Amino acid sequence: MKNIFPFCLLLLLIGTGQADAKTSAKEKNTTIHFPSPEGLAMAGYQGWFNTPNDGAELGWKHYQKSQRFEPDYCTIDFWPDVSEYAKTCETPFKLADGTSARVFSSHDASTTDLHFRWMRDYGIDGVYMQRFVATLRSQKSIDNLDYILFNALAAAEKYGRAICLMYDLSGMKPEEVQSVMADWKRLCSKGIVSQKNNYYLHCNGRPLVGIWGVGFSDAGRAYSLSDSEKLIDFFIAQGCSVLLGLPARWRTLTGDAVSDPALHALIAKADVVHPWLVGRFNNESYPRFQAEIAKDVAWCRQNGKFYMPVIWPGFSWYNLKNGTAPSDAIPRLGGTFFWNQAEGALRAGATSFYYAMFDEMDEGTAIFKCTNDVPVGPSPFVTYHGLPSDHYLWLAGQAARMLRGEIPLTKEIPSR
Repeated sequence: MKNIFPFCLLLLLIGTGQADAKTSAKEKNTTIHFPSPEGLAMAGYQGWFNTPNDGAELGWKHYQKSQRFEPDYCTIDFWPDVSEYAKTCETPFKLADGTSARVFSSHDASTTDLHFRWMRDYGIDGVYMQRFVATLRSQKSIDNLDYILFNALAAAEKYGRAICLMYDLSGMKPEEVQSVMADWKRLCSKGIVSQKNNYYLHCNGRPLVGIWGVGFSDAGRAYSLSDSEKLIDFFIAQGCSVLLGLPARWRTLTGDAVSDPALHALIAKADVVHPWLVGRFNNESYPRFQAEIAKDVAWCRQNGKFYMPVIWPGFSWYNLKNGTAPSDAIPRLGGTFFWNQAEGALRAGATSFYYAMFDEMDEGTAIFKCTNDVPVGPSPFVTYHGLPSDHYLWLAGQAARMLRGEIPLTKEIPSR
């Protein structure tokens, strides 16, 4: 009997070790790499640019105007630097040397891969994938959205970036609330949030889903606060945390926000407060708005909400608005405007950034690589004014380092 006990103990220890190994492997496979927006600098990602013959059968999308993409018929105010893309498409636009200007398609997997590689290389933590409810009205459009989304999920894992789905309610009809619910259930059945996609962003122990466009006062929104509440309740019931994309004046219920106190009741159900700040100020008026951000942060802390401000480089939508809006309406000032917001938000108490936007050329908020060698002709384009095409990616990465405490909090833009 003296020899049996040690032998049994050895078997027991071996068995326990095997069980522990299996448990560790299981835990490794289910690790949530991004359990919170805290400390993250992420960007909004449109992923909505299509070209003819890219496989989506949608023609030009978010390049075209009146179904035409040619000089005097376009919506973008910046032109992408396509020197690193594996696949590009020729356009009717001409550069100064007479060669044809080319653009990319978001539908191509190599495009998505390149964008996420840039995020890794420049230190941007990931993206909030925009999913406009109005684009869920045709199967062809849904197929395109799904293809781009799952390419992004794969790229997020490949490059270790966070990813989160954000439904944009702009243009939504009240009856389309059900379409959003059905869309989320279908995406879940395809594995958007699963052990295979453990780079999906979480918050408070649950997958995070964005609902953008809640409580805005503009008359163009047919849906109500009640419709928004149905979506909030749905996602909570689905086991999700909720991010609400809100008006800039959500706290005071003035200006761009509805004056209905019911908006605060909806915010009480959410986890993340995300006010939309694009176009609300310029570099001169920003200091006055910074004081409001500090009050927003204090409100969120008092009410147990996570606050996520928008940091944006500038604004221009001359071509989108048929020339009725000025080109380079809110100038970038070489990155000074962007940096002032990042530094100001941190001093106001913010602990995360939402960069608007990674690839938004239509409204001139893109931070990805855009060229100074733009097409010539009747459609004017804004440039980076001689700065490198990666200047705003680099600047976003530096702001992320400042957010993480890797460089000092400073009003001075770091030197390259």
